Amino acid sequence: MEVEQEKNHHEPVLKTDNDRWVYGSCVDYNGRIPLRTSTGSWKAALFIVGIEFSERLSYFGISTALIIYLTKVLHQDIQTAAKSVNYWIGVTTMMPLIGGFIADSYLGCFFTVLASSMIYIMGLLLLTMSRAIPSLKPGDNHSIHGIVFFVAIYMISMGTGGHKPALESFGADQFDEHHAQERKQRMSFFNWWNFAISCGCLLGVTIIVYIQDNVGWLSADIVLTSVMASSLTVFMIGRRFFRYRKPMGSPLVPFFQVVAAAVAKRKLHHPPSPEQLYEVSKSEMARGERLLSHTHKLKFLDKAAILEEEEEKQHPWRLATVTKVEELKLIINMIPIWVTALPFGISIAQTSTFFIKQSTTMNRRITEDFLIPPASIYALTAVGLIITITVYDTLIVPCLRKLTGNERGIKILHRIGIGMAFSVVAMVVAALIEKKRLNSRTQLGVFWLAPQFVITGIGDAFAIVGLQEYFYDQVPDSMRSLGIAFYLSVIGAANFLSSLLITVVDHVTDKMGNNWFDRDLDSSHLDRFYWLLAVIGATNICVYAAVSRRYSYKNVTVARHNSQC
Repeated sequence: MEVEQEKNHHEPVLKTDNDRWVYGSCVDYNGRIPLRTSTGSWKAALFIVGIEFSERLSYFGISTALIIYLTKVLHQDIQTAAKSVNYWIGVTTMMPLIGGFIADSYLGCFFTVLASSMIYIMGLLLLTMSRAIPSLKPGDNHSIHGIVFFVAIYMISMGTGGHKPALESFGADQFDEHHAQERKQRMSFFNWWNFAISCGCLLGVTIIVYIQDNVGWLSADIVLTSVMASSLTVFMIGRRFFRYRKPMGSPLVPFFQVVAAAVAKRKLHHPPSPEQLYEVSKSEMARGERLLSHTHKLKFLDKAAILEEEEEKQHPWRLATVTKVEELKLIINMIPIWVTALPFGISIAQTSTFFIKQSTTMNRRITEDFLIPPASIYALTAVGLIITITVYDTLIVPCLRKLTGNERGIKILHRIGIGMAFSVVAMVVAALIEKKRLNSRTQLGVFWLAPQFVITGIGDAFAIVGLQEYFYDQVPDSMRSLGIAFYLSVIGAANFLSSLLITVVDHVTDKMGNNWFDRDLDSSHLDRFYWLLAVIGATNICVYAAVSRRYSYKNVTVARHNSQC
């Protein structure tokens, strides 16, 4: 029978010592066991949320206007510009796999955030220089400017690679999941984390984009660089309040050890009972240490935990604990979820490319003196997400907790599935509105695009937040930053797939004599492309439902005795 992790938390909460100290793998600023009242929780998380707000302000200020800059300043055609944006977003969201590995294995989250933030700021400085120094400006030095511009934005990608997985993981680490109150706070953390991201997005695609359009690209770059540098300073001020999870070496080595041990013992028979498999005894566990319960999936790997001789306990390549075996099973079981999340990622990739480009063909004038910048329409996605998260966390979750008895209200995978359904609806609405735009004899107002942006934001509030929580919560404890990187890699891989899909569709439809992606949107057929994405998404939801029904959540046992860490 499948057991969800949340159900393991209905244990009596220990008072006194456990309420005073935070036991487990975290330490305080001085390397000691953290005191609960003076470290962690929201008093620490707010410093972390603050720098994330600044980073997202910079990211969305750059990314949402990127397709406009590529077409108007660098003079790329719409198809090339869309692919350039997808490649950049893809690299930006795949780099965290490297950053997350470094954070978990060697540097720890805090120092990874610090180093990557410096790289990020250097990228912003180079971007500023490319628009300030005469020899690097666009115009007569068009090719040189293009090179420096792309180097700068890919430096920002590198900075994001360490910043995103380490910072979000670092924020979630400030809440002790063995403490009832802090455990609930951590569940809310992911909601309010995305609330802060959306606020940064909202300001980035309104104020920053307005500055880009009406004051100049250089002025916007100066603002972004100043805000990012200031937020890093504030982040450093909060370091005494943080809880620091100690890096535990490469999380990949134990996986190879499990496979090696299972292969070496492949001819052995399974024991009659899983209790006969090797595991560290509870008396040997450090306080706060977590063991994973045995599951019956991927039974071949269980052979790695068969104890033949006592001497094997000293040889990790010959014998693995049940927990190490189950950690590998967790990662393998995540692969179908990761794959079935990709169509959702492809759908939301359109918001920063074709959705934005559509707005350039519509009436954006509010008054005679005020014209909405094309990229600012993206703010409606942030508005949809902010409202949904606020209502969901403050009203819906408390009601669902009473109805279901689940601390999260609903299971994580159910939340993700709801978000996927909204993304399909967004594509259907986008197709209908684009068809109306193409058939209209007069120029439609830009707010005709509002429904597809808002519905996308609602879907993000369910699926994006759910994916973040899922990959952080369900990975082994030694892979928290990599867990966030796995979520980001869904978005990154989806952007690459979106570029590939555009290329394939362009090639096929061009051969058919009715190209869906012409140089002019008015002669293109984006509506058909949106219908294609809707069909792909709807089909994928059926596959996702089958996969999620078979999924087994992580089931843990926590040491509660009085031995020291």
